[in-house]
Amino acid sequence: MDLDLIDILIRTALGLVAGVVGGLAGLGGSIIMLPAMAMIWGYKIDGEEDHQQTRHHVYMAAAMCVNVVVALSSTIMHAKKKAARKDVLMSLVPSMTAGMAAGVMMAGESPGRWSLVAFAGFIWIYCAYNIITTIKNIPDHPIDAPSPAHWKMIIIGLFVGGISGYLGIGGGILLVPLLQISGLPLRHAIAGSAGVMWISSIIGASMKLYTLPTIHYPPPNESVHLMISDAMSFAIPIGVGALIGAYLGAWIAHKIKLPHLKLVIALILAVASIKMVMR
Repeated sequence: MDLDLIDILIRTALGLVAGVVGGLAGLGGSIIMLPAMAMIWGYKIDGEEDHQQTRHHVYMAAAMCVNVVVALSSTIMHAKKKAARKDVLMSLVPSMTAGMAAGVMMAGESPGRWSLVAFAGFIWIYCAYNIITTIKNIPDHPIDAPSPAHWKMIIIGLFVGGISGYLGIGGGILLVPLLQISGLPLRHAIAGSAGVMWISSIIGASMKLYTLPTIHYPPPNESVHLMISDAMSFAIPIGVGALIGAYLGAWIAHKIKLPHLKLVIALILAVASIKMVMR
């Protein structure tokens, strides 16, 4: 795919925004990238609308690659603030990696439309969660609260990893609130989410890229398969912007109160996801 300068700048700007949001909230950035890619570049092949949204697999592959950059960049900042807990990461990394590998394999066998609708549903759940927790002002756990039990972390890792692999997301949309419910304070949950995502996302992104050429468009274009180069044409410029944005977002996360900012983000995403599904 040939890219002009404007297109490259748009993709880099998208990465910057996704990186900031990801670094702030402990997300991989897919929650911003996937709706944006769907709305800006759409689902067409040879000028005809792809009603099964097969091209969504390309966007998922690109987003999963960028998730690695977002999570790693924000993890570096969280590590400097000593917010990540090693015992939590030791439980989450292997379980979430295994779950993500299984999720990617399941996604490759289903139409892109299914992943798209499921992803929109999780955005709405995320939005509802943020609205409820902001309105109710649920108190945070103390900063010295003990880490959750090992078995709880394994179950959470497997569940979040499976969902993440299927939807093409980093997993923070589920991982952060689940870690909070398990007893971690918000900032430690965000740092733990970023810390595990950059490792598990490497496996998920690699598998997604590997399976991409096996996915074909529906008739009458069944001879055309998805291309790794197409996904990378999104992943590289978006990743450059995300690298800067994630580090900045993680820095901001330690400077400001998050609830109201997350509420604004949730409302914007709710509107974007509705438009994405109704395309």
